[in-house]
Amino acid sequence: MLGSYDVMAFVVSTDLARARMFYETTLGLRVVSENPHTMAFDANGTTVLISRVRDFEPAAHTVLGWVVPDARAAVLQLGAAGVSFERFEEFAQDTLRICTFPDGTKVAWFKDPDGNMLSVTQSAPSQEGQPH
Repeated sequence: MLGSYDVMAFVVSTDLARARMFYETTLGLRVVSENPHTMAFDANGTTVLISRVRDFEPAAHTVLGWVVPDARAAVLQLGAAGVSFERFEEFAQDTLRICTFPDGTKVAWFKDPDGNMLSVTQSAPSQEGQPH
């Protein structure tokens, strides 16, 4: 039923001004609307809606991620913009903190200012263009 409709992603923040700086300036998303309670960004055709909350516990898992053509280039560019990448003991990660899975998929994780886990993923060579 919903397969032919656009998807909207949701993230929460305790400080919309701080979230705007990160998502707009650091990540390069375009603000499309805002009010005192929410802010909507365009992420290459997908709406990312950030809702203001009083408090919350960030999830331990990834809540929002981007498929990129080159994980190394994305990590270097984001790192130059001040983004720090997460180290996970359960995954073998290189010096840039990129994990390469057995199928060749490469993933690096980072957090927004509220602690929401985000990621960049480079598809395995045989899976490029496939959904994750």
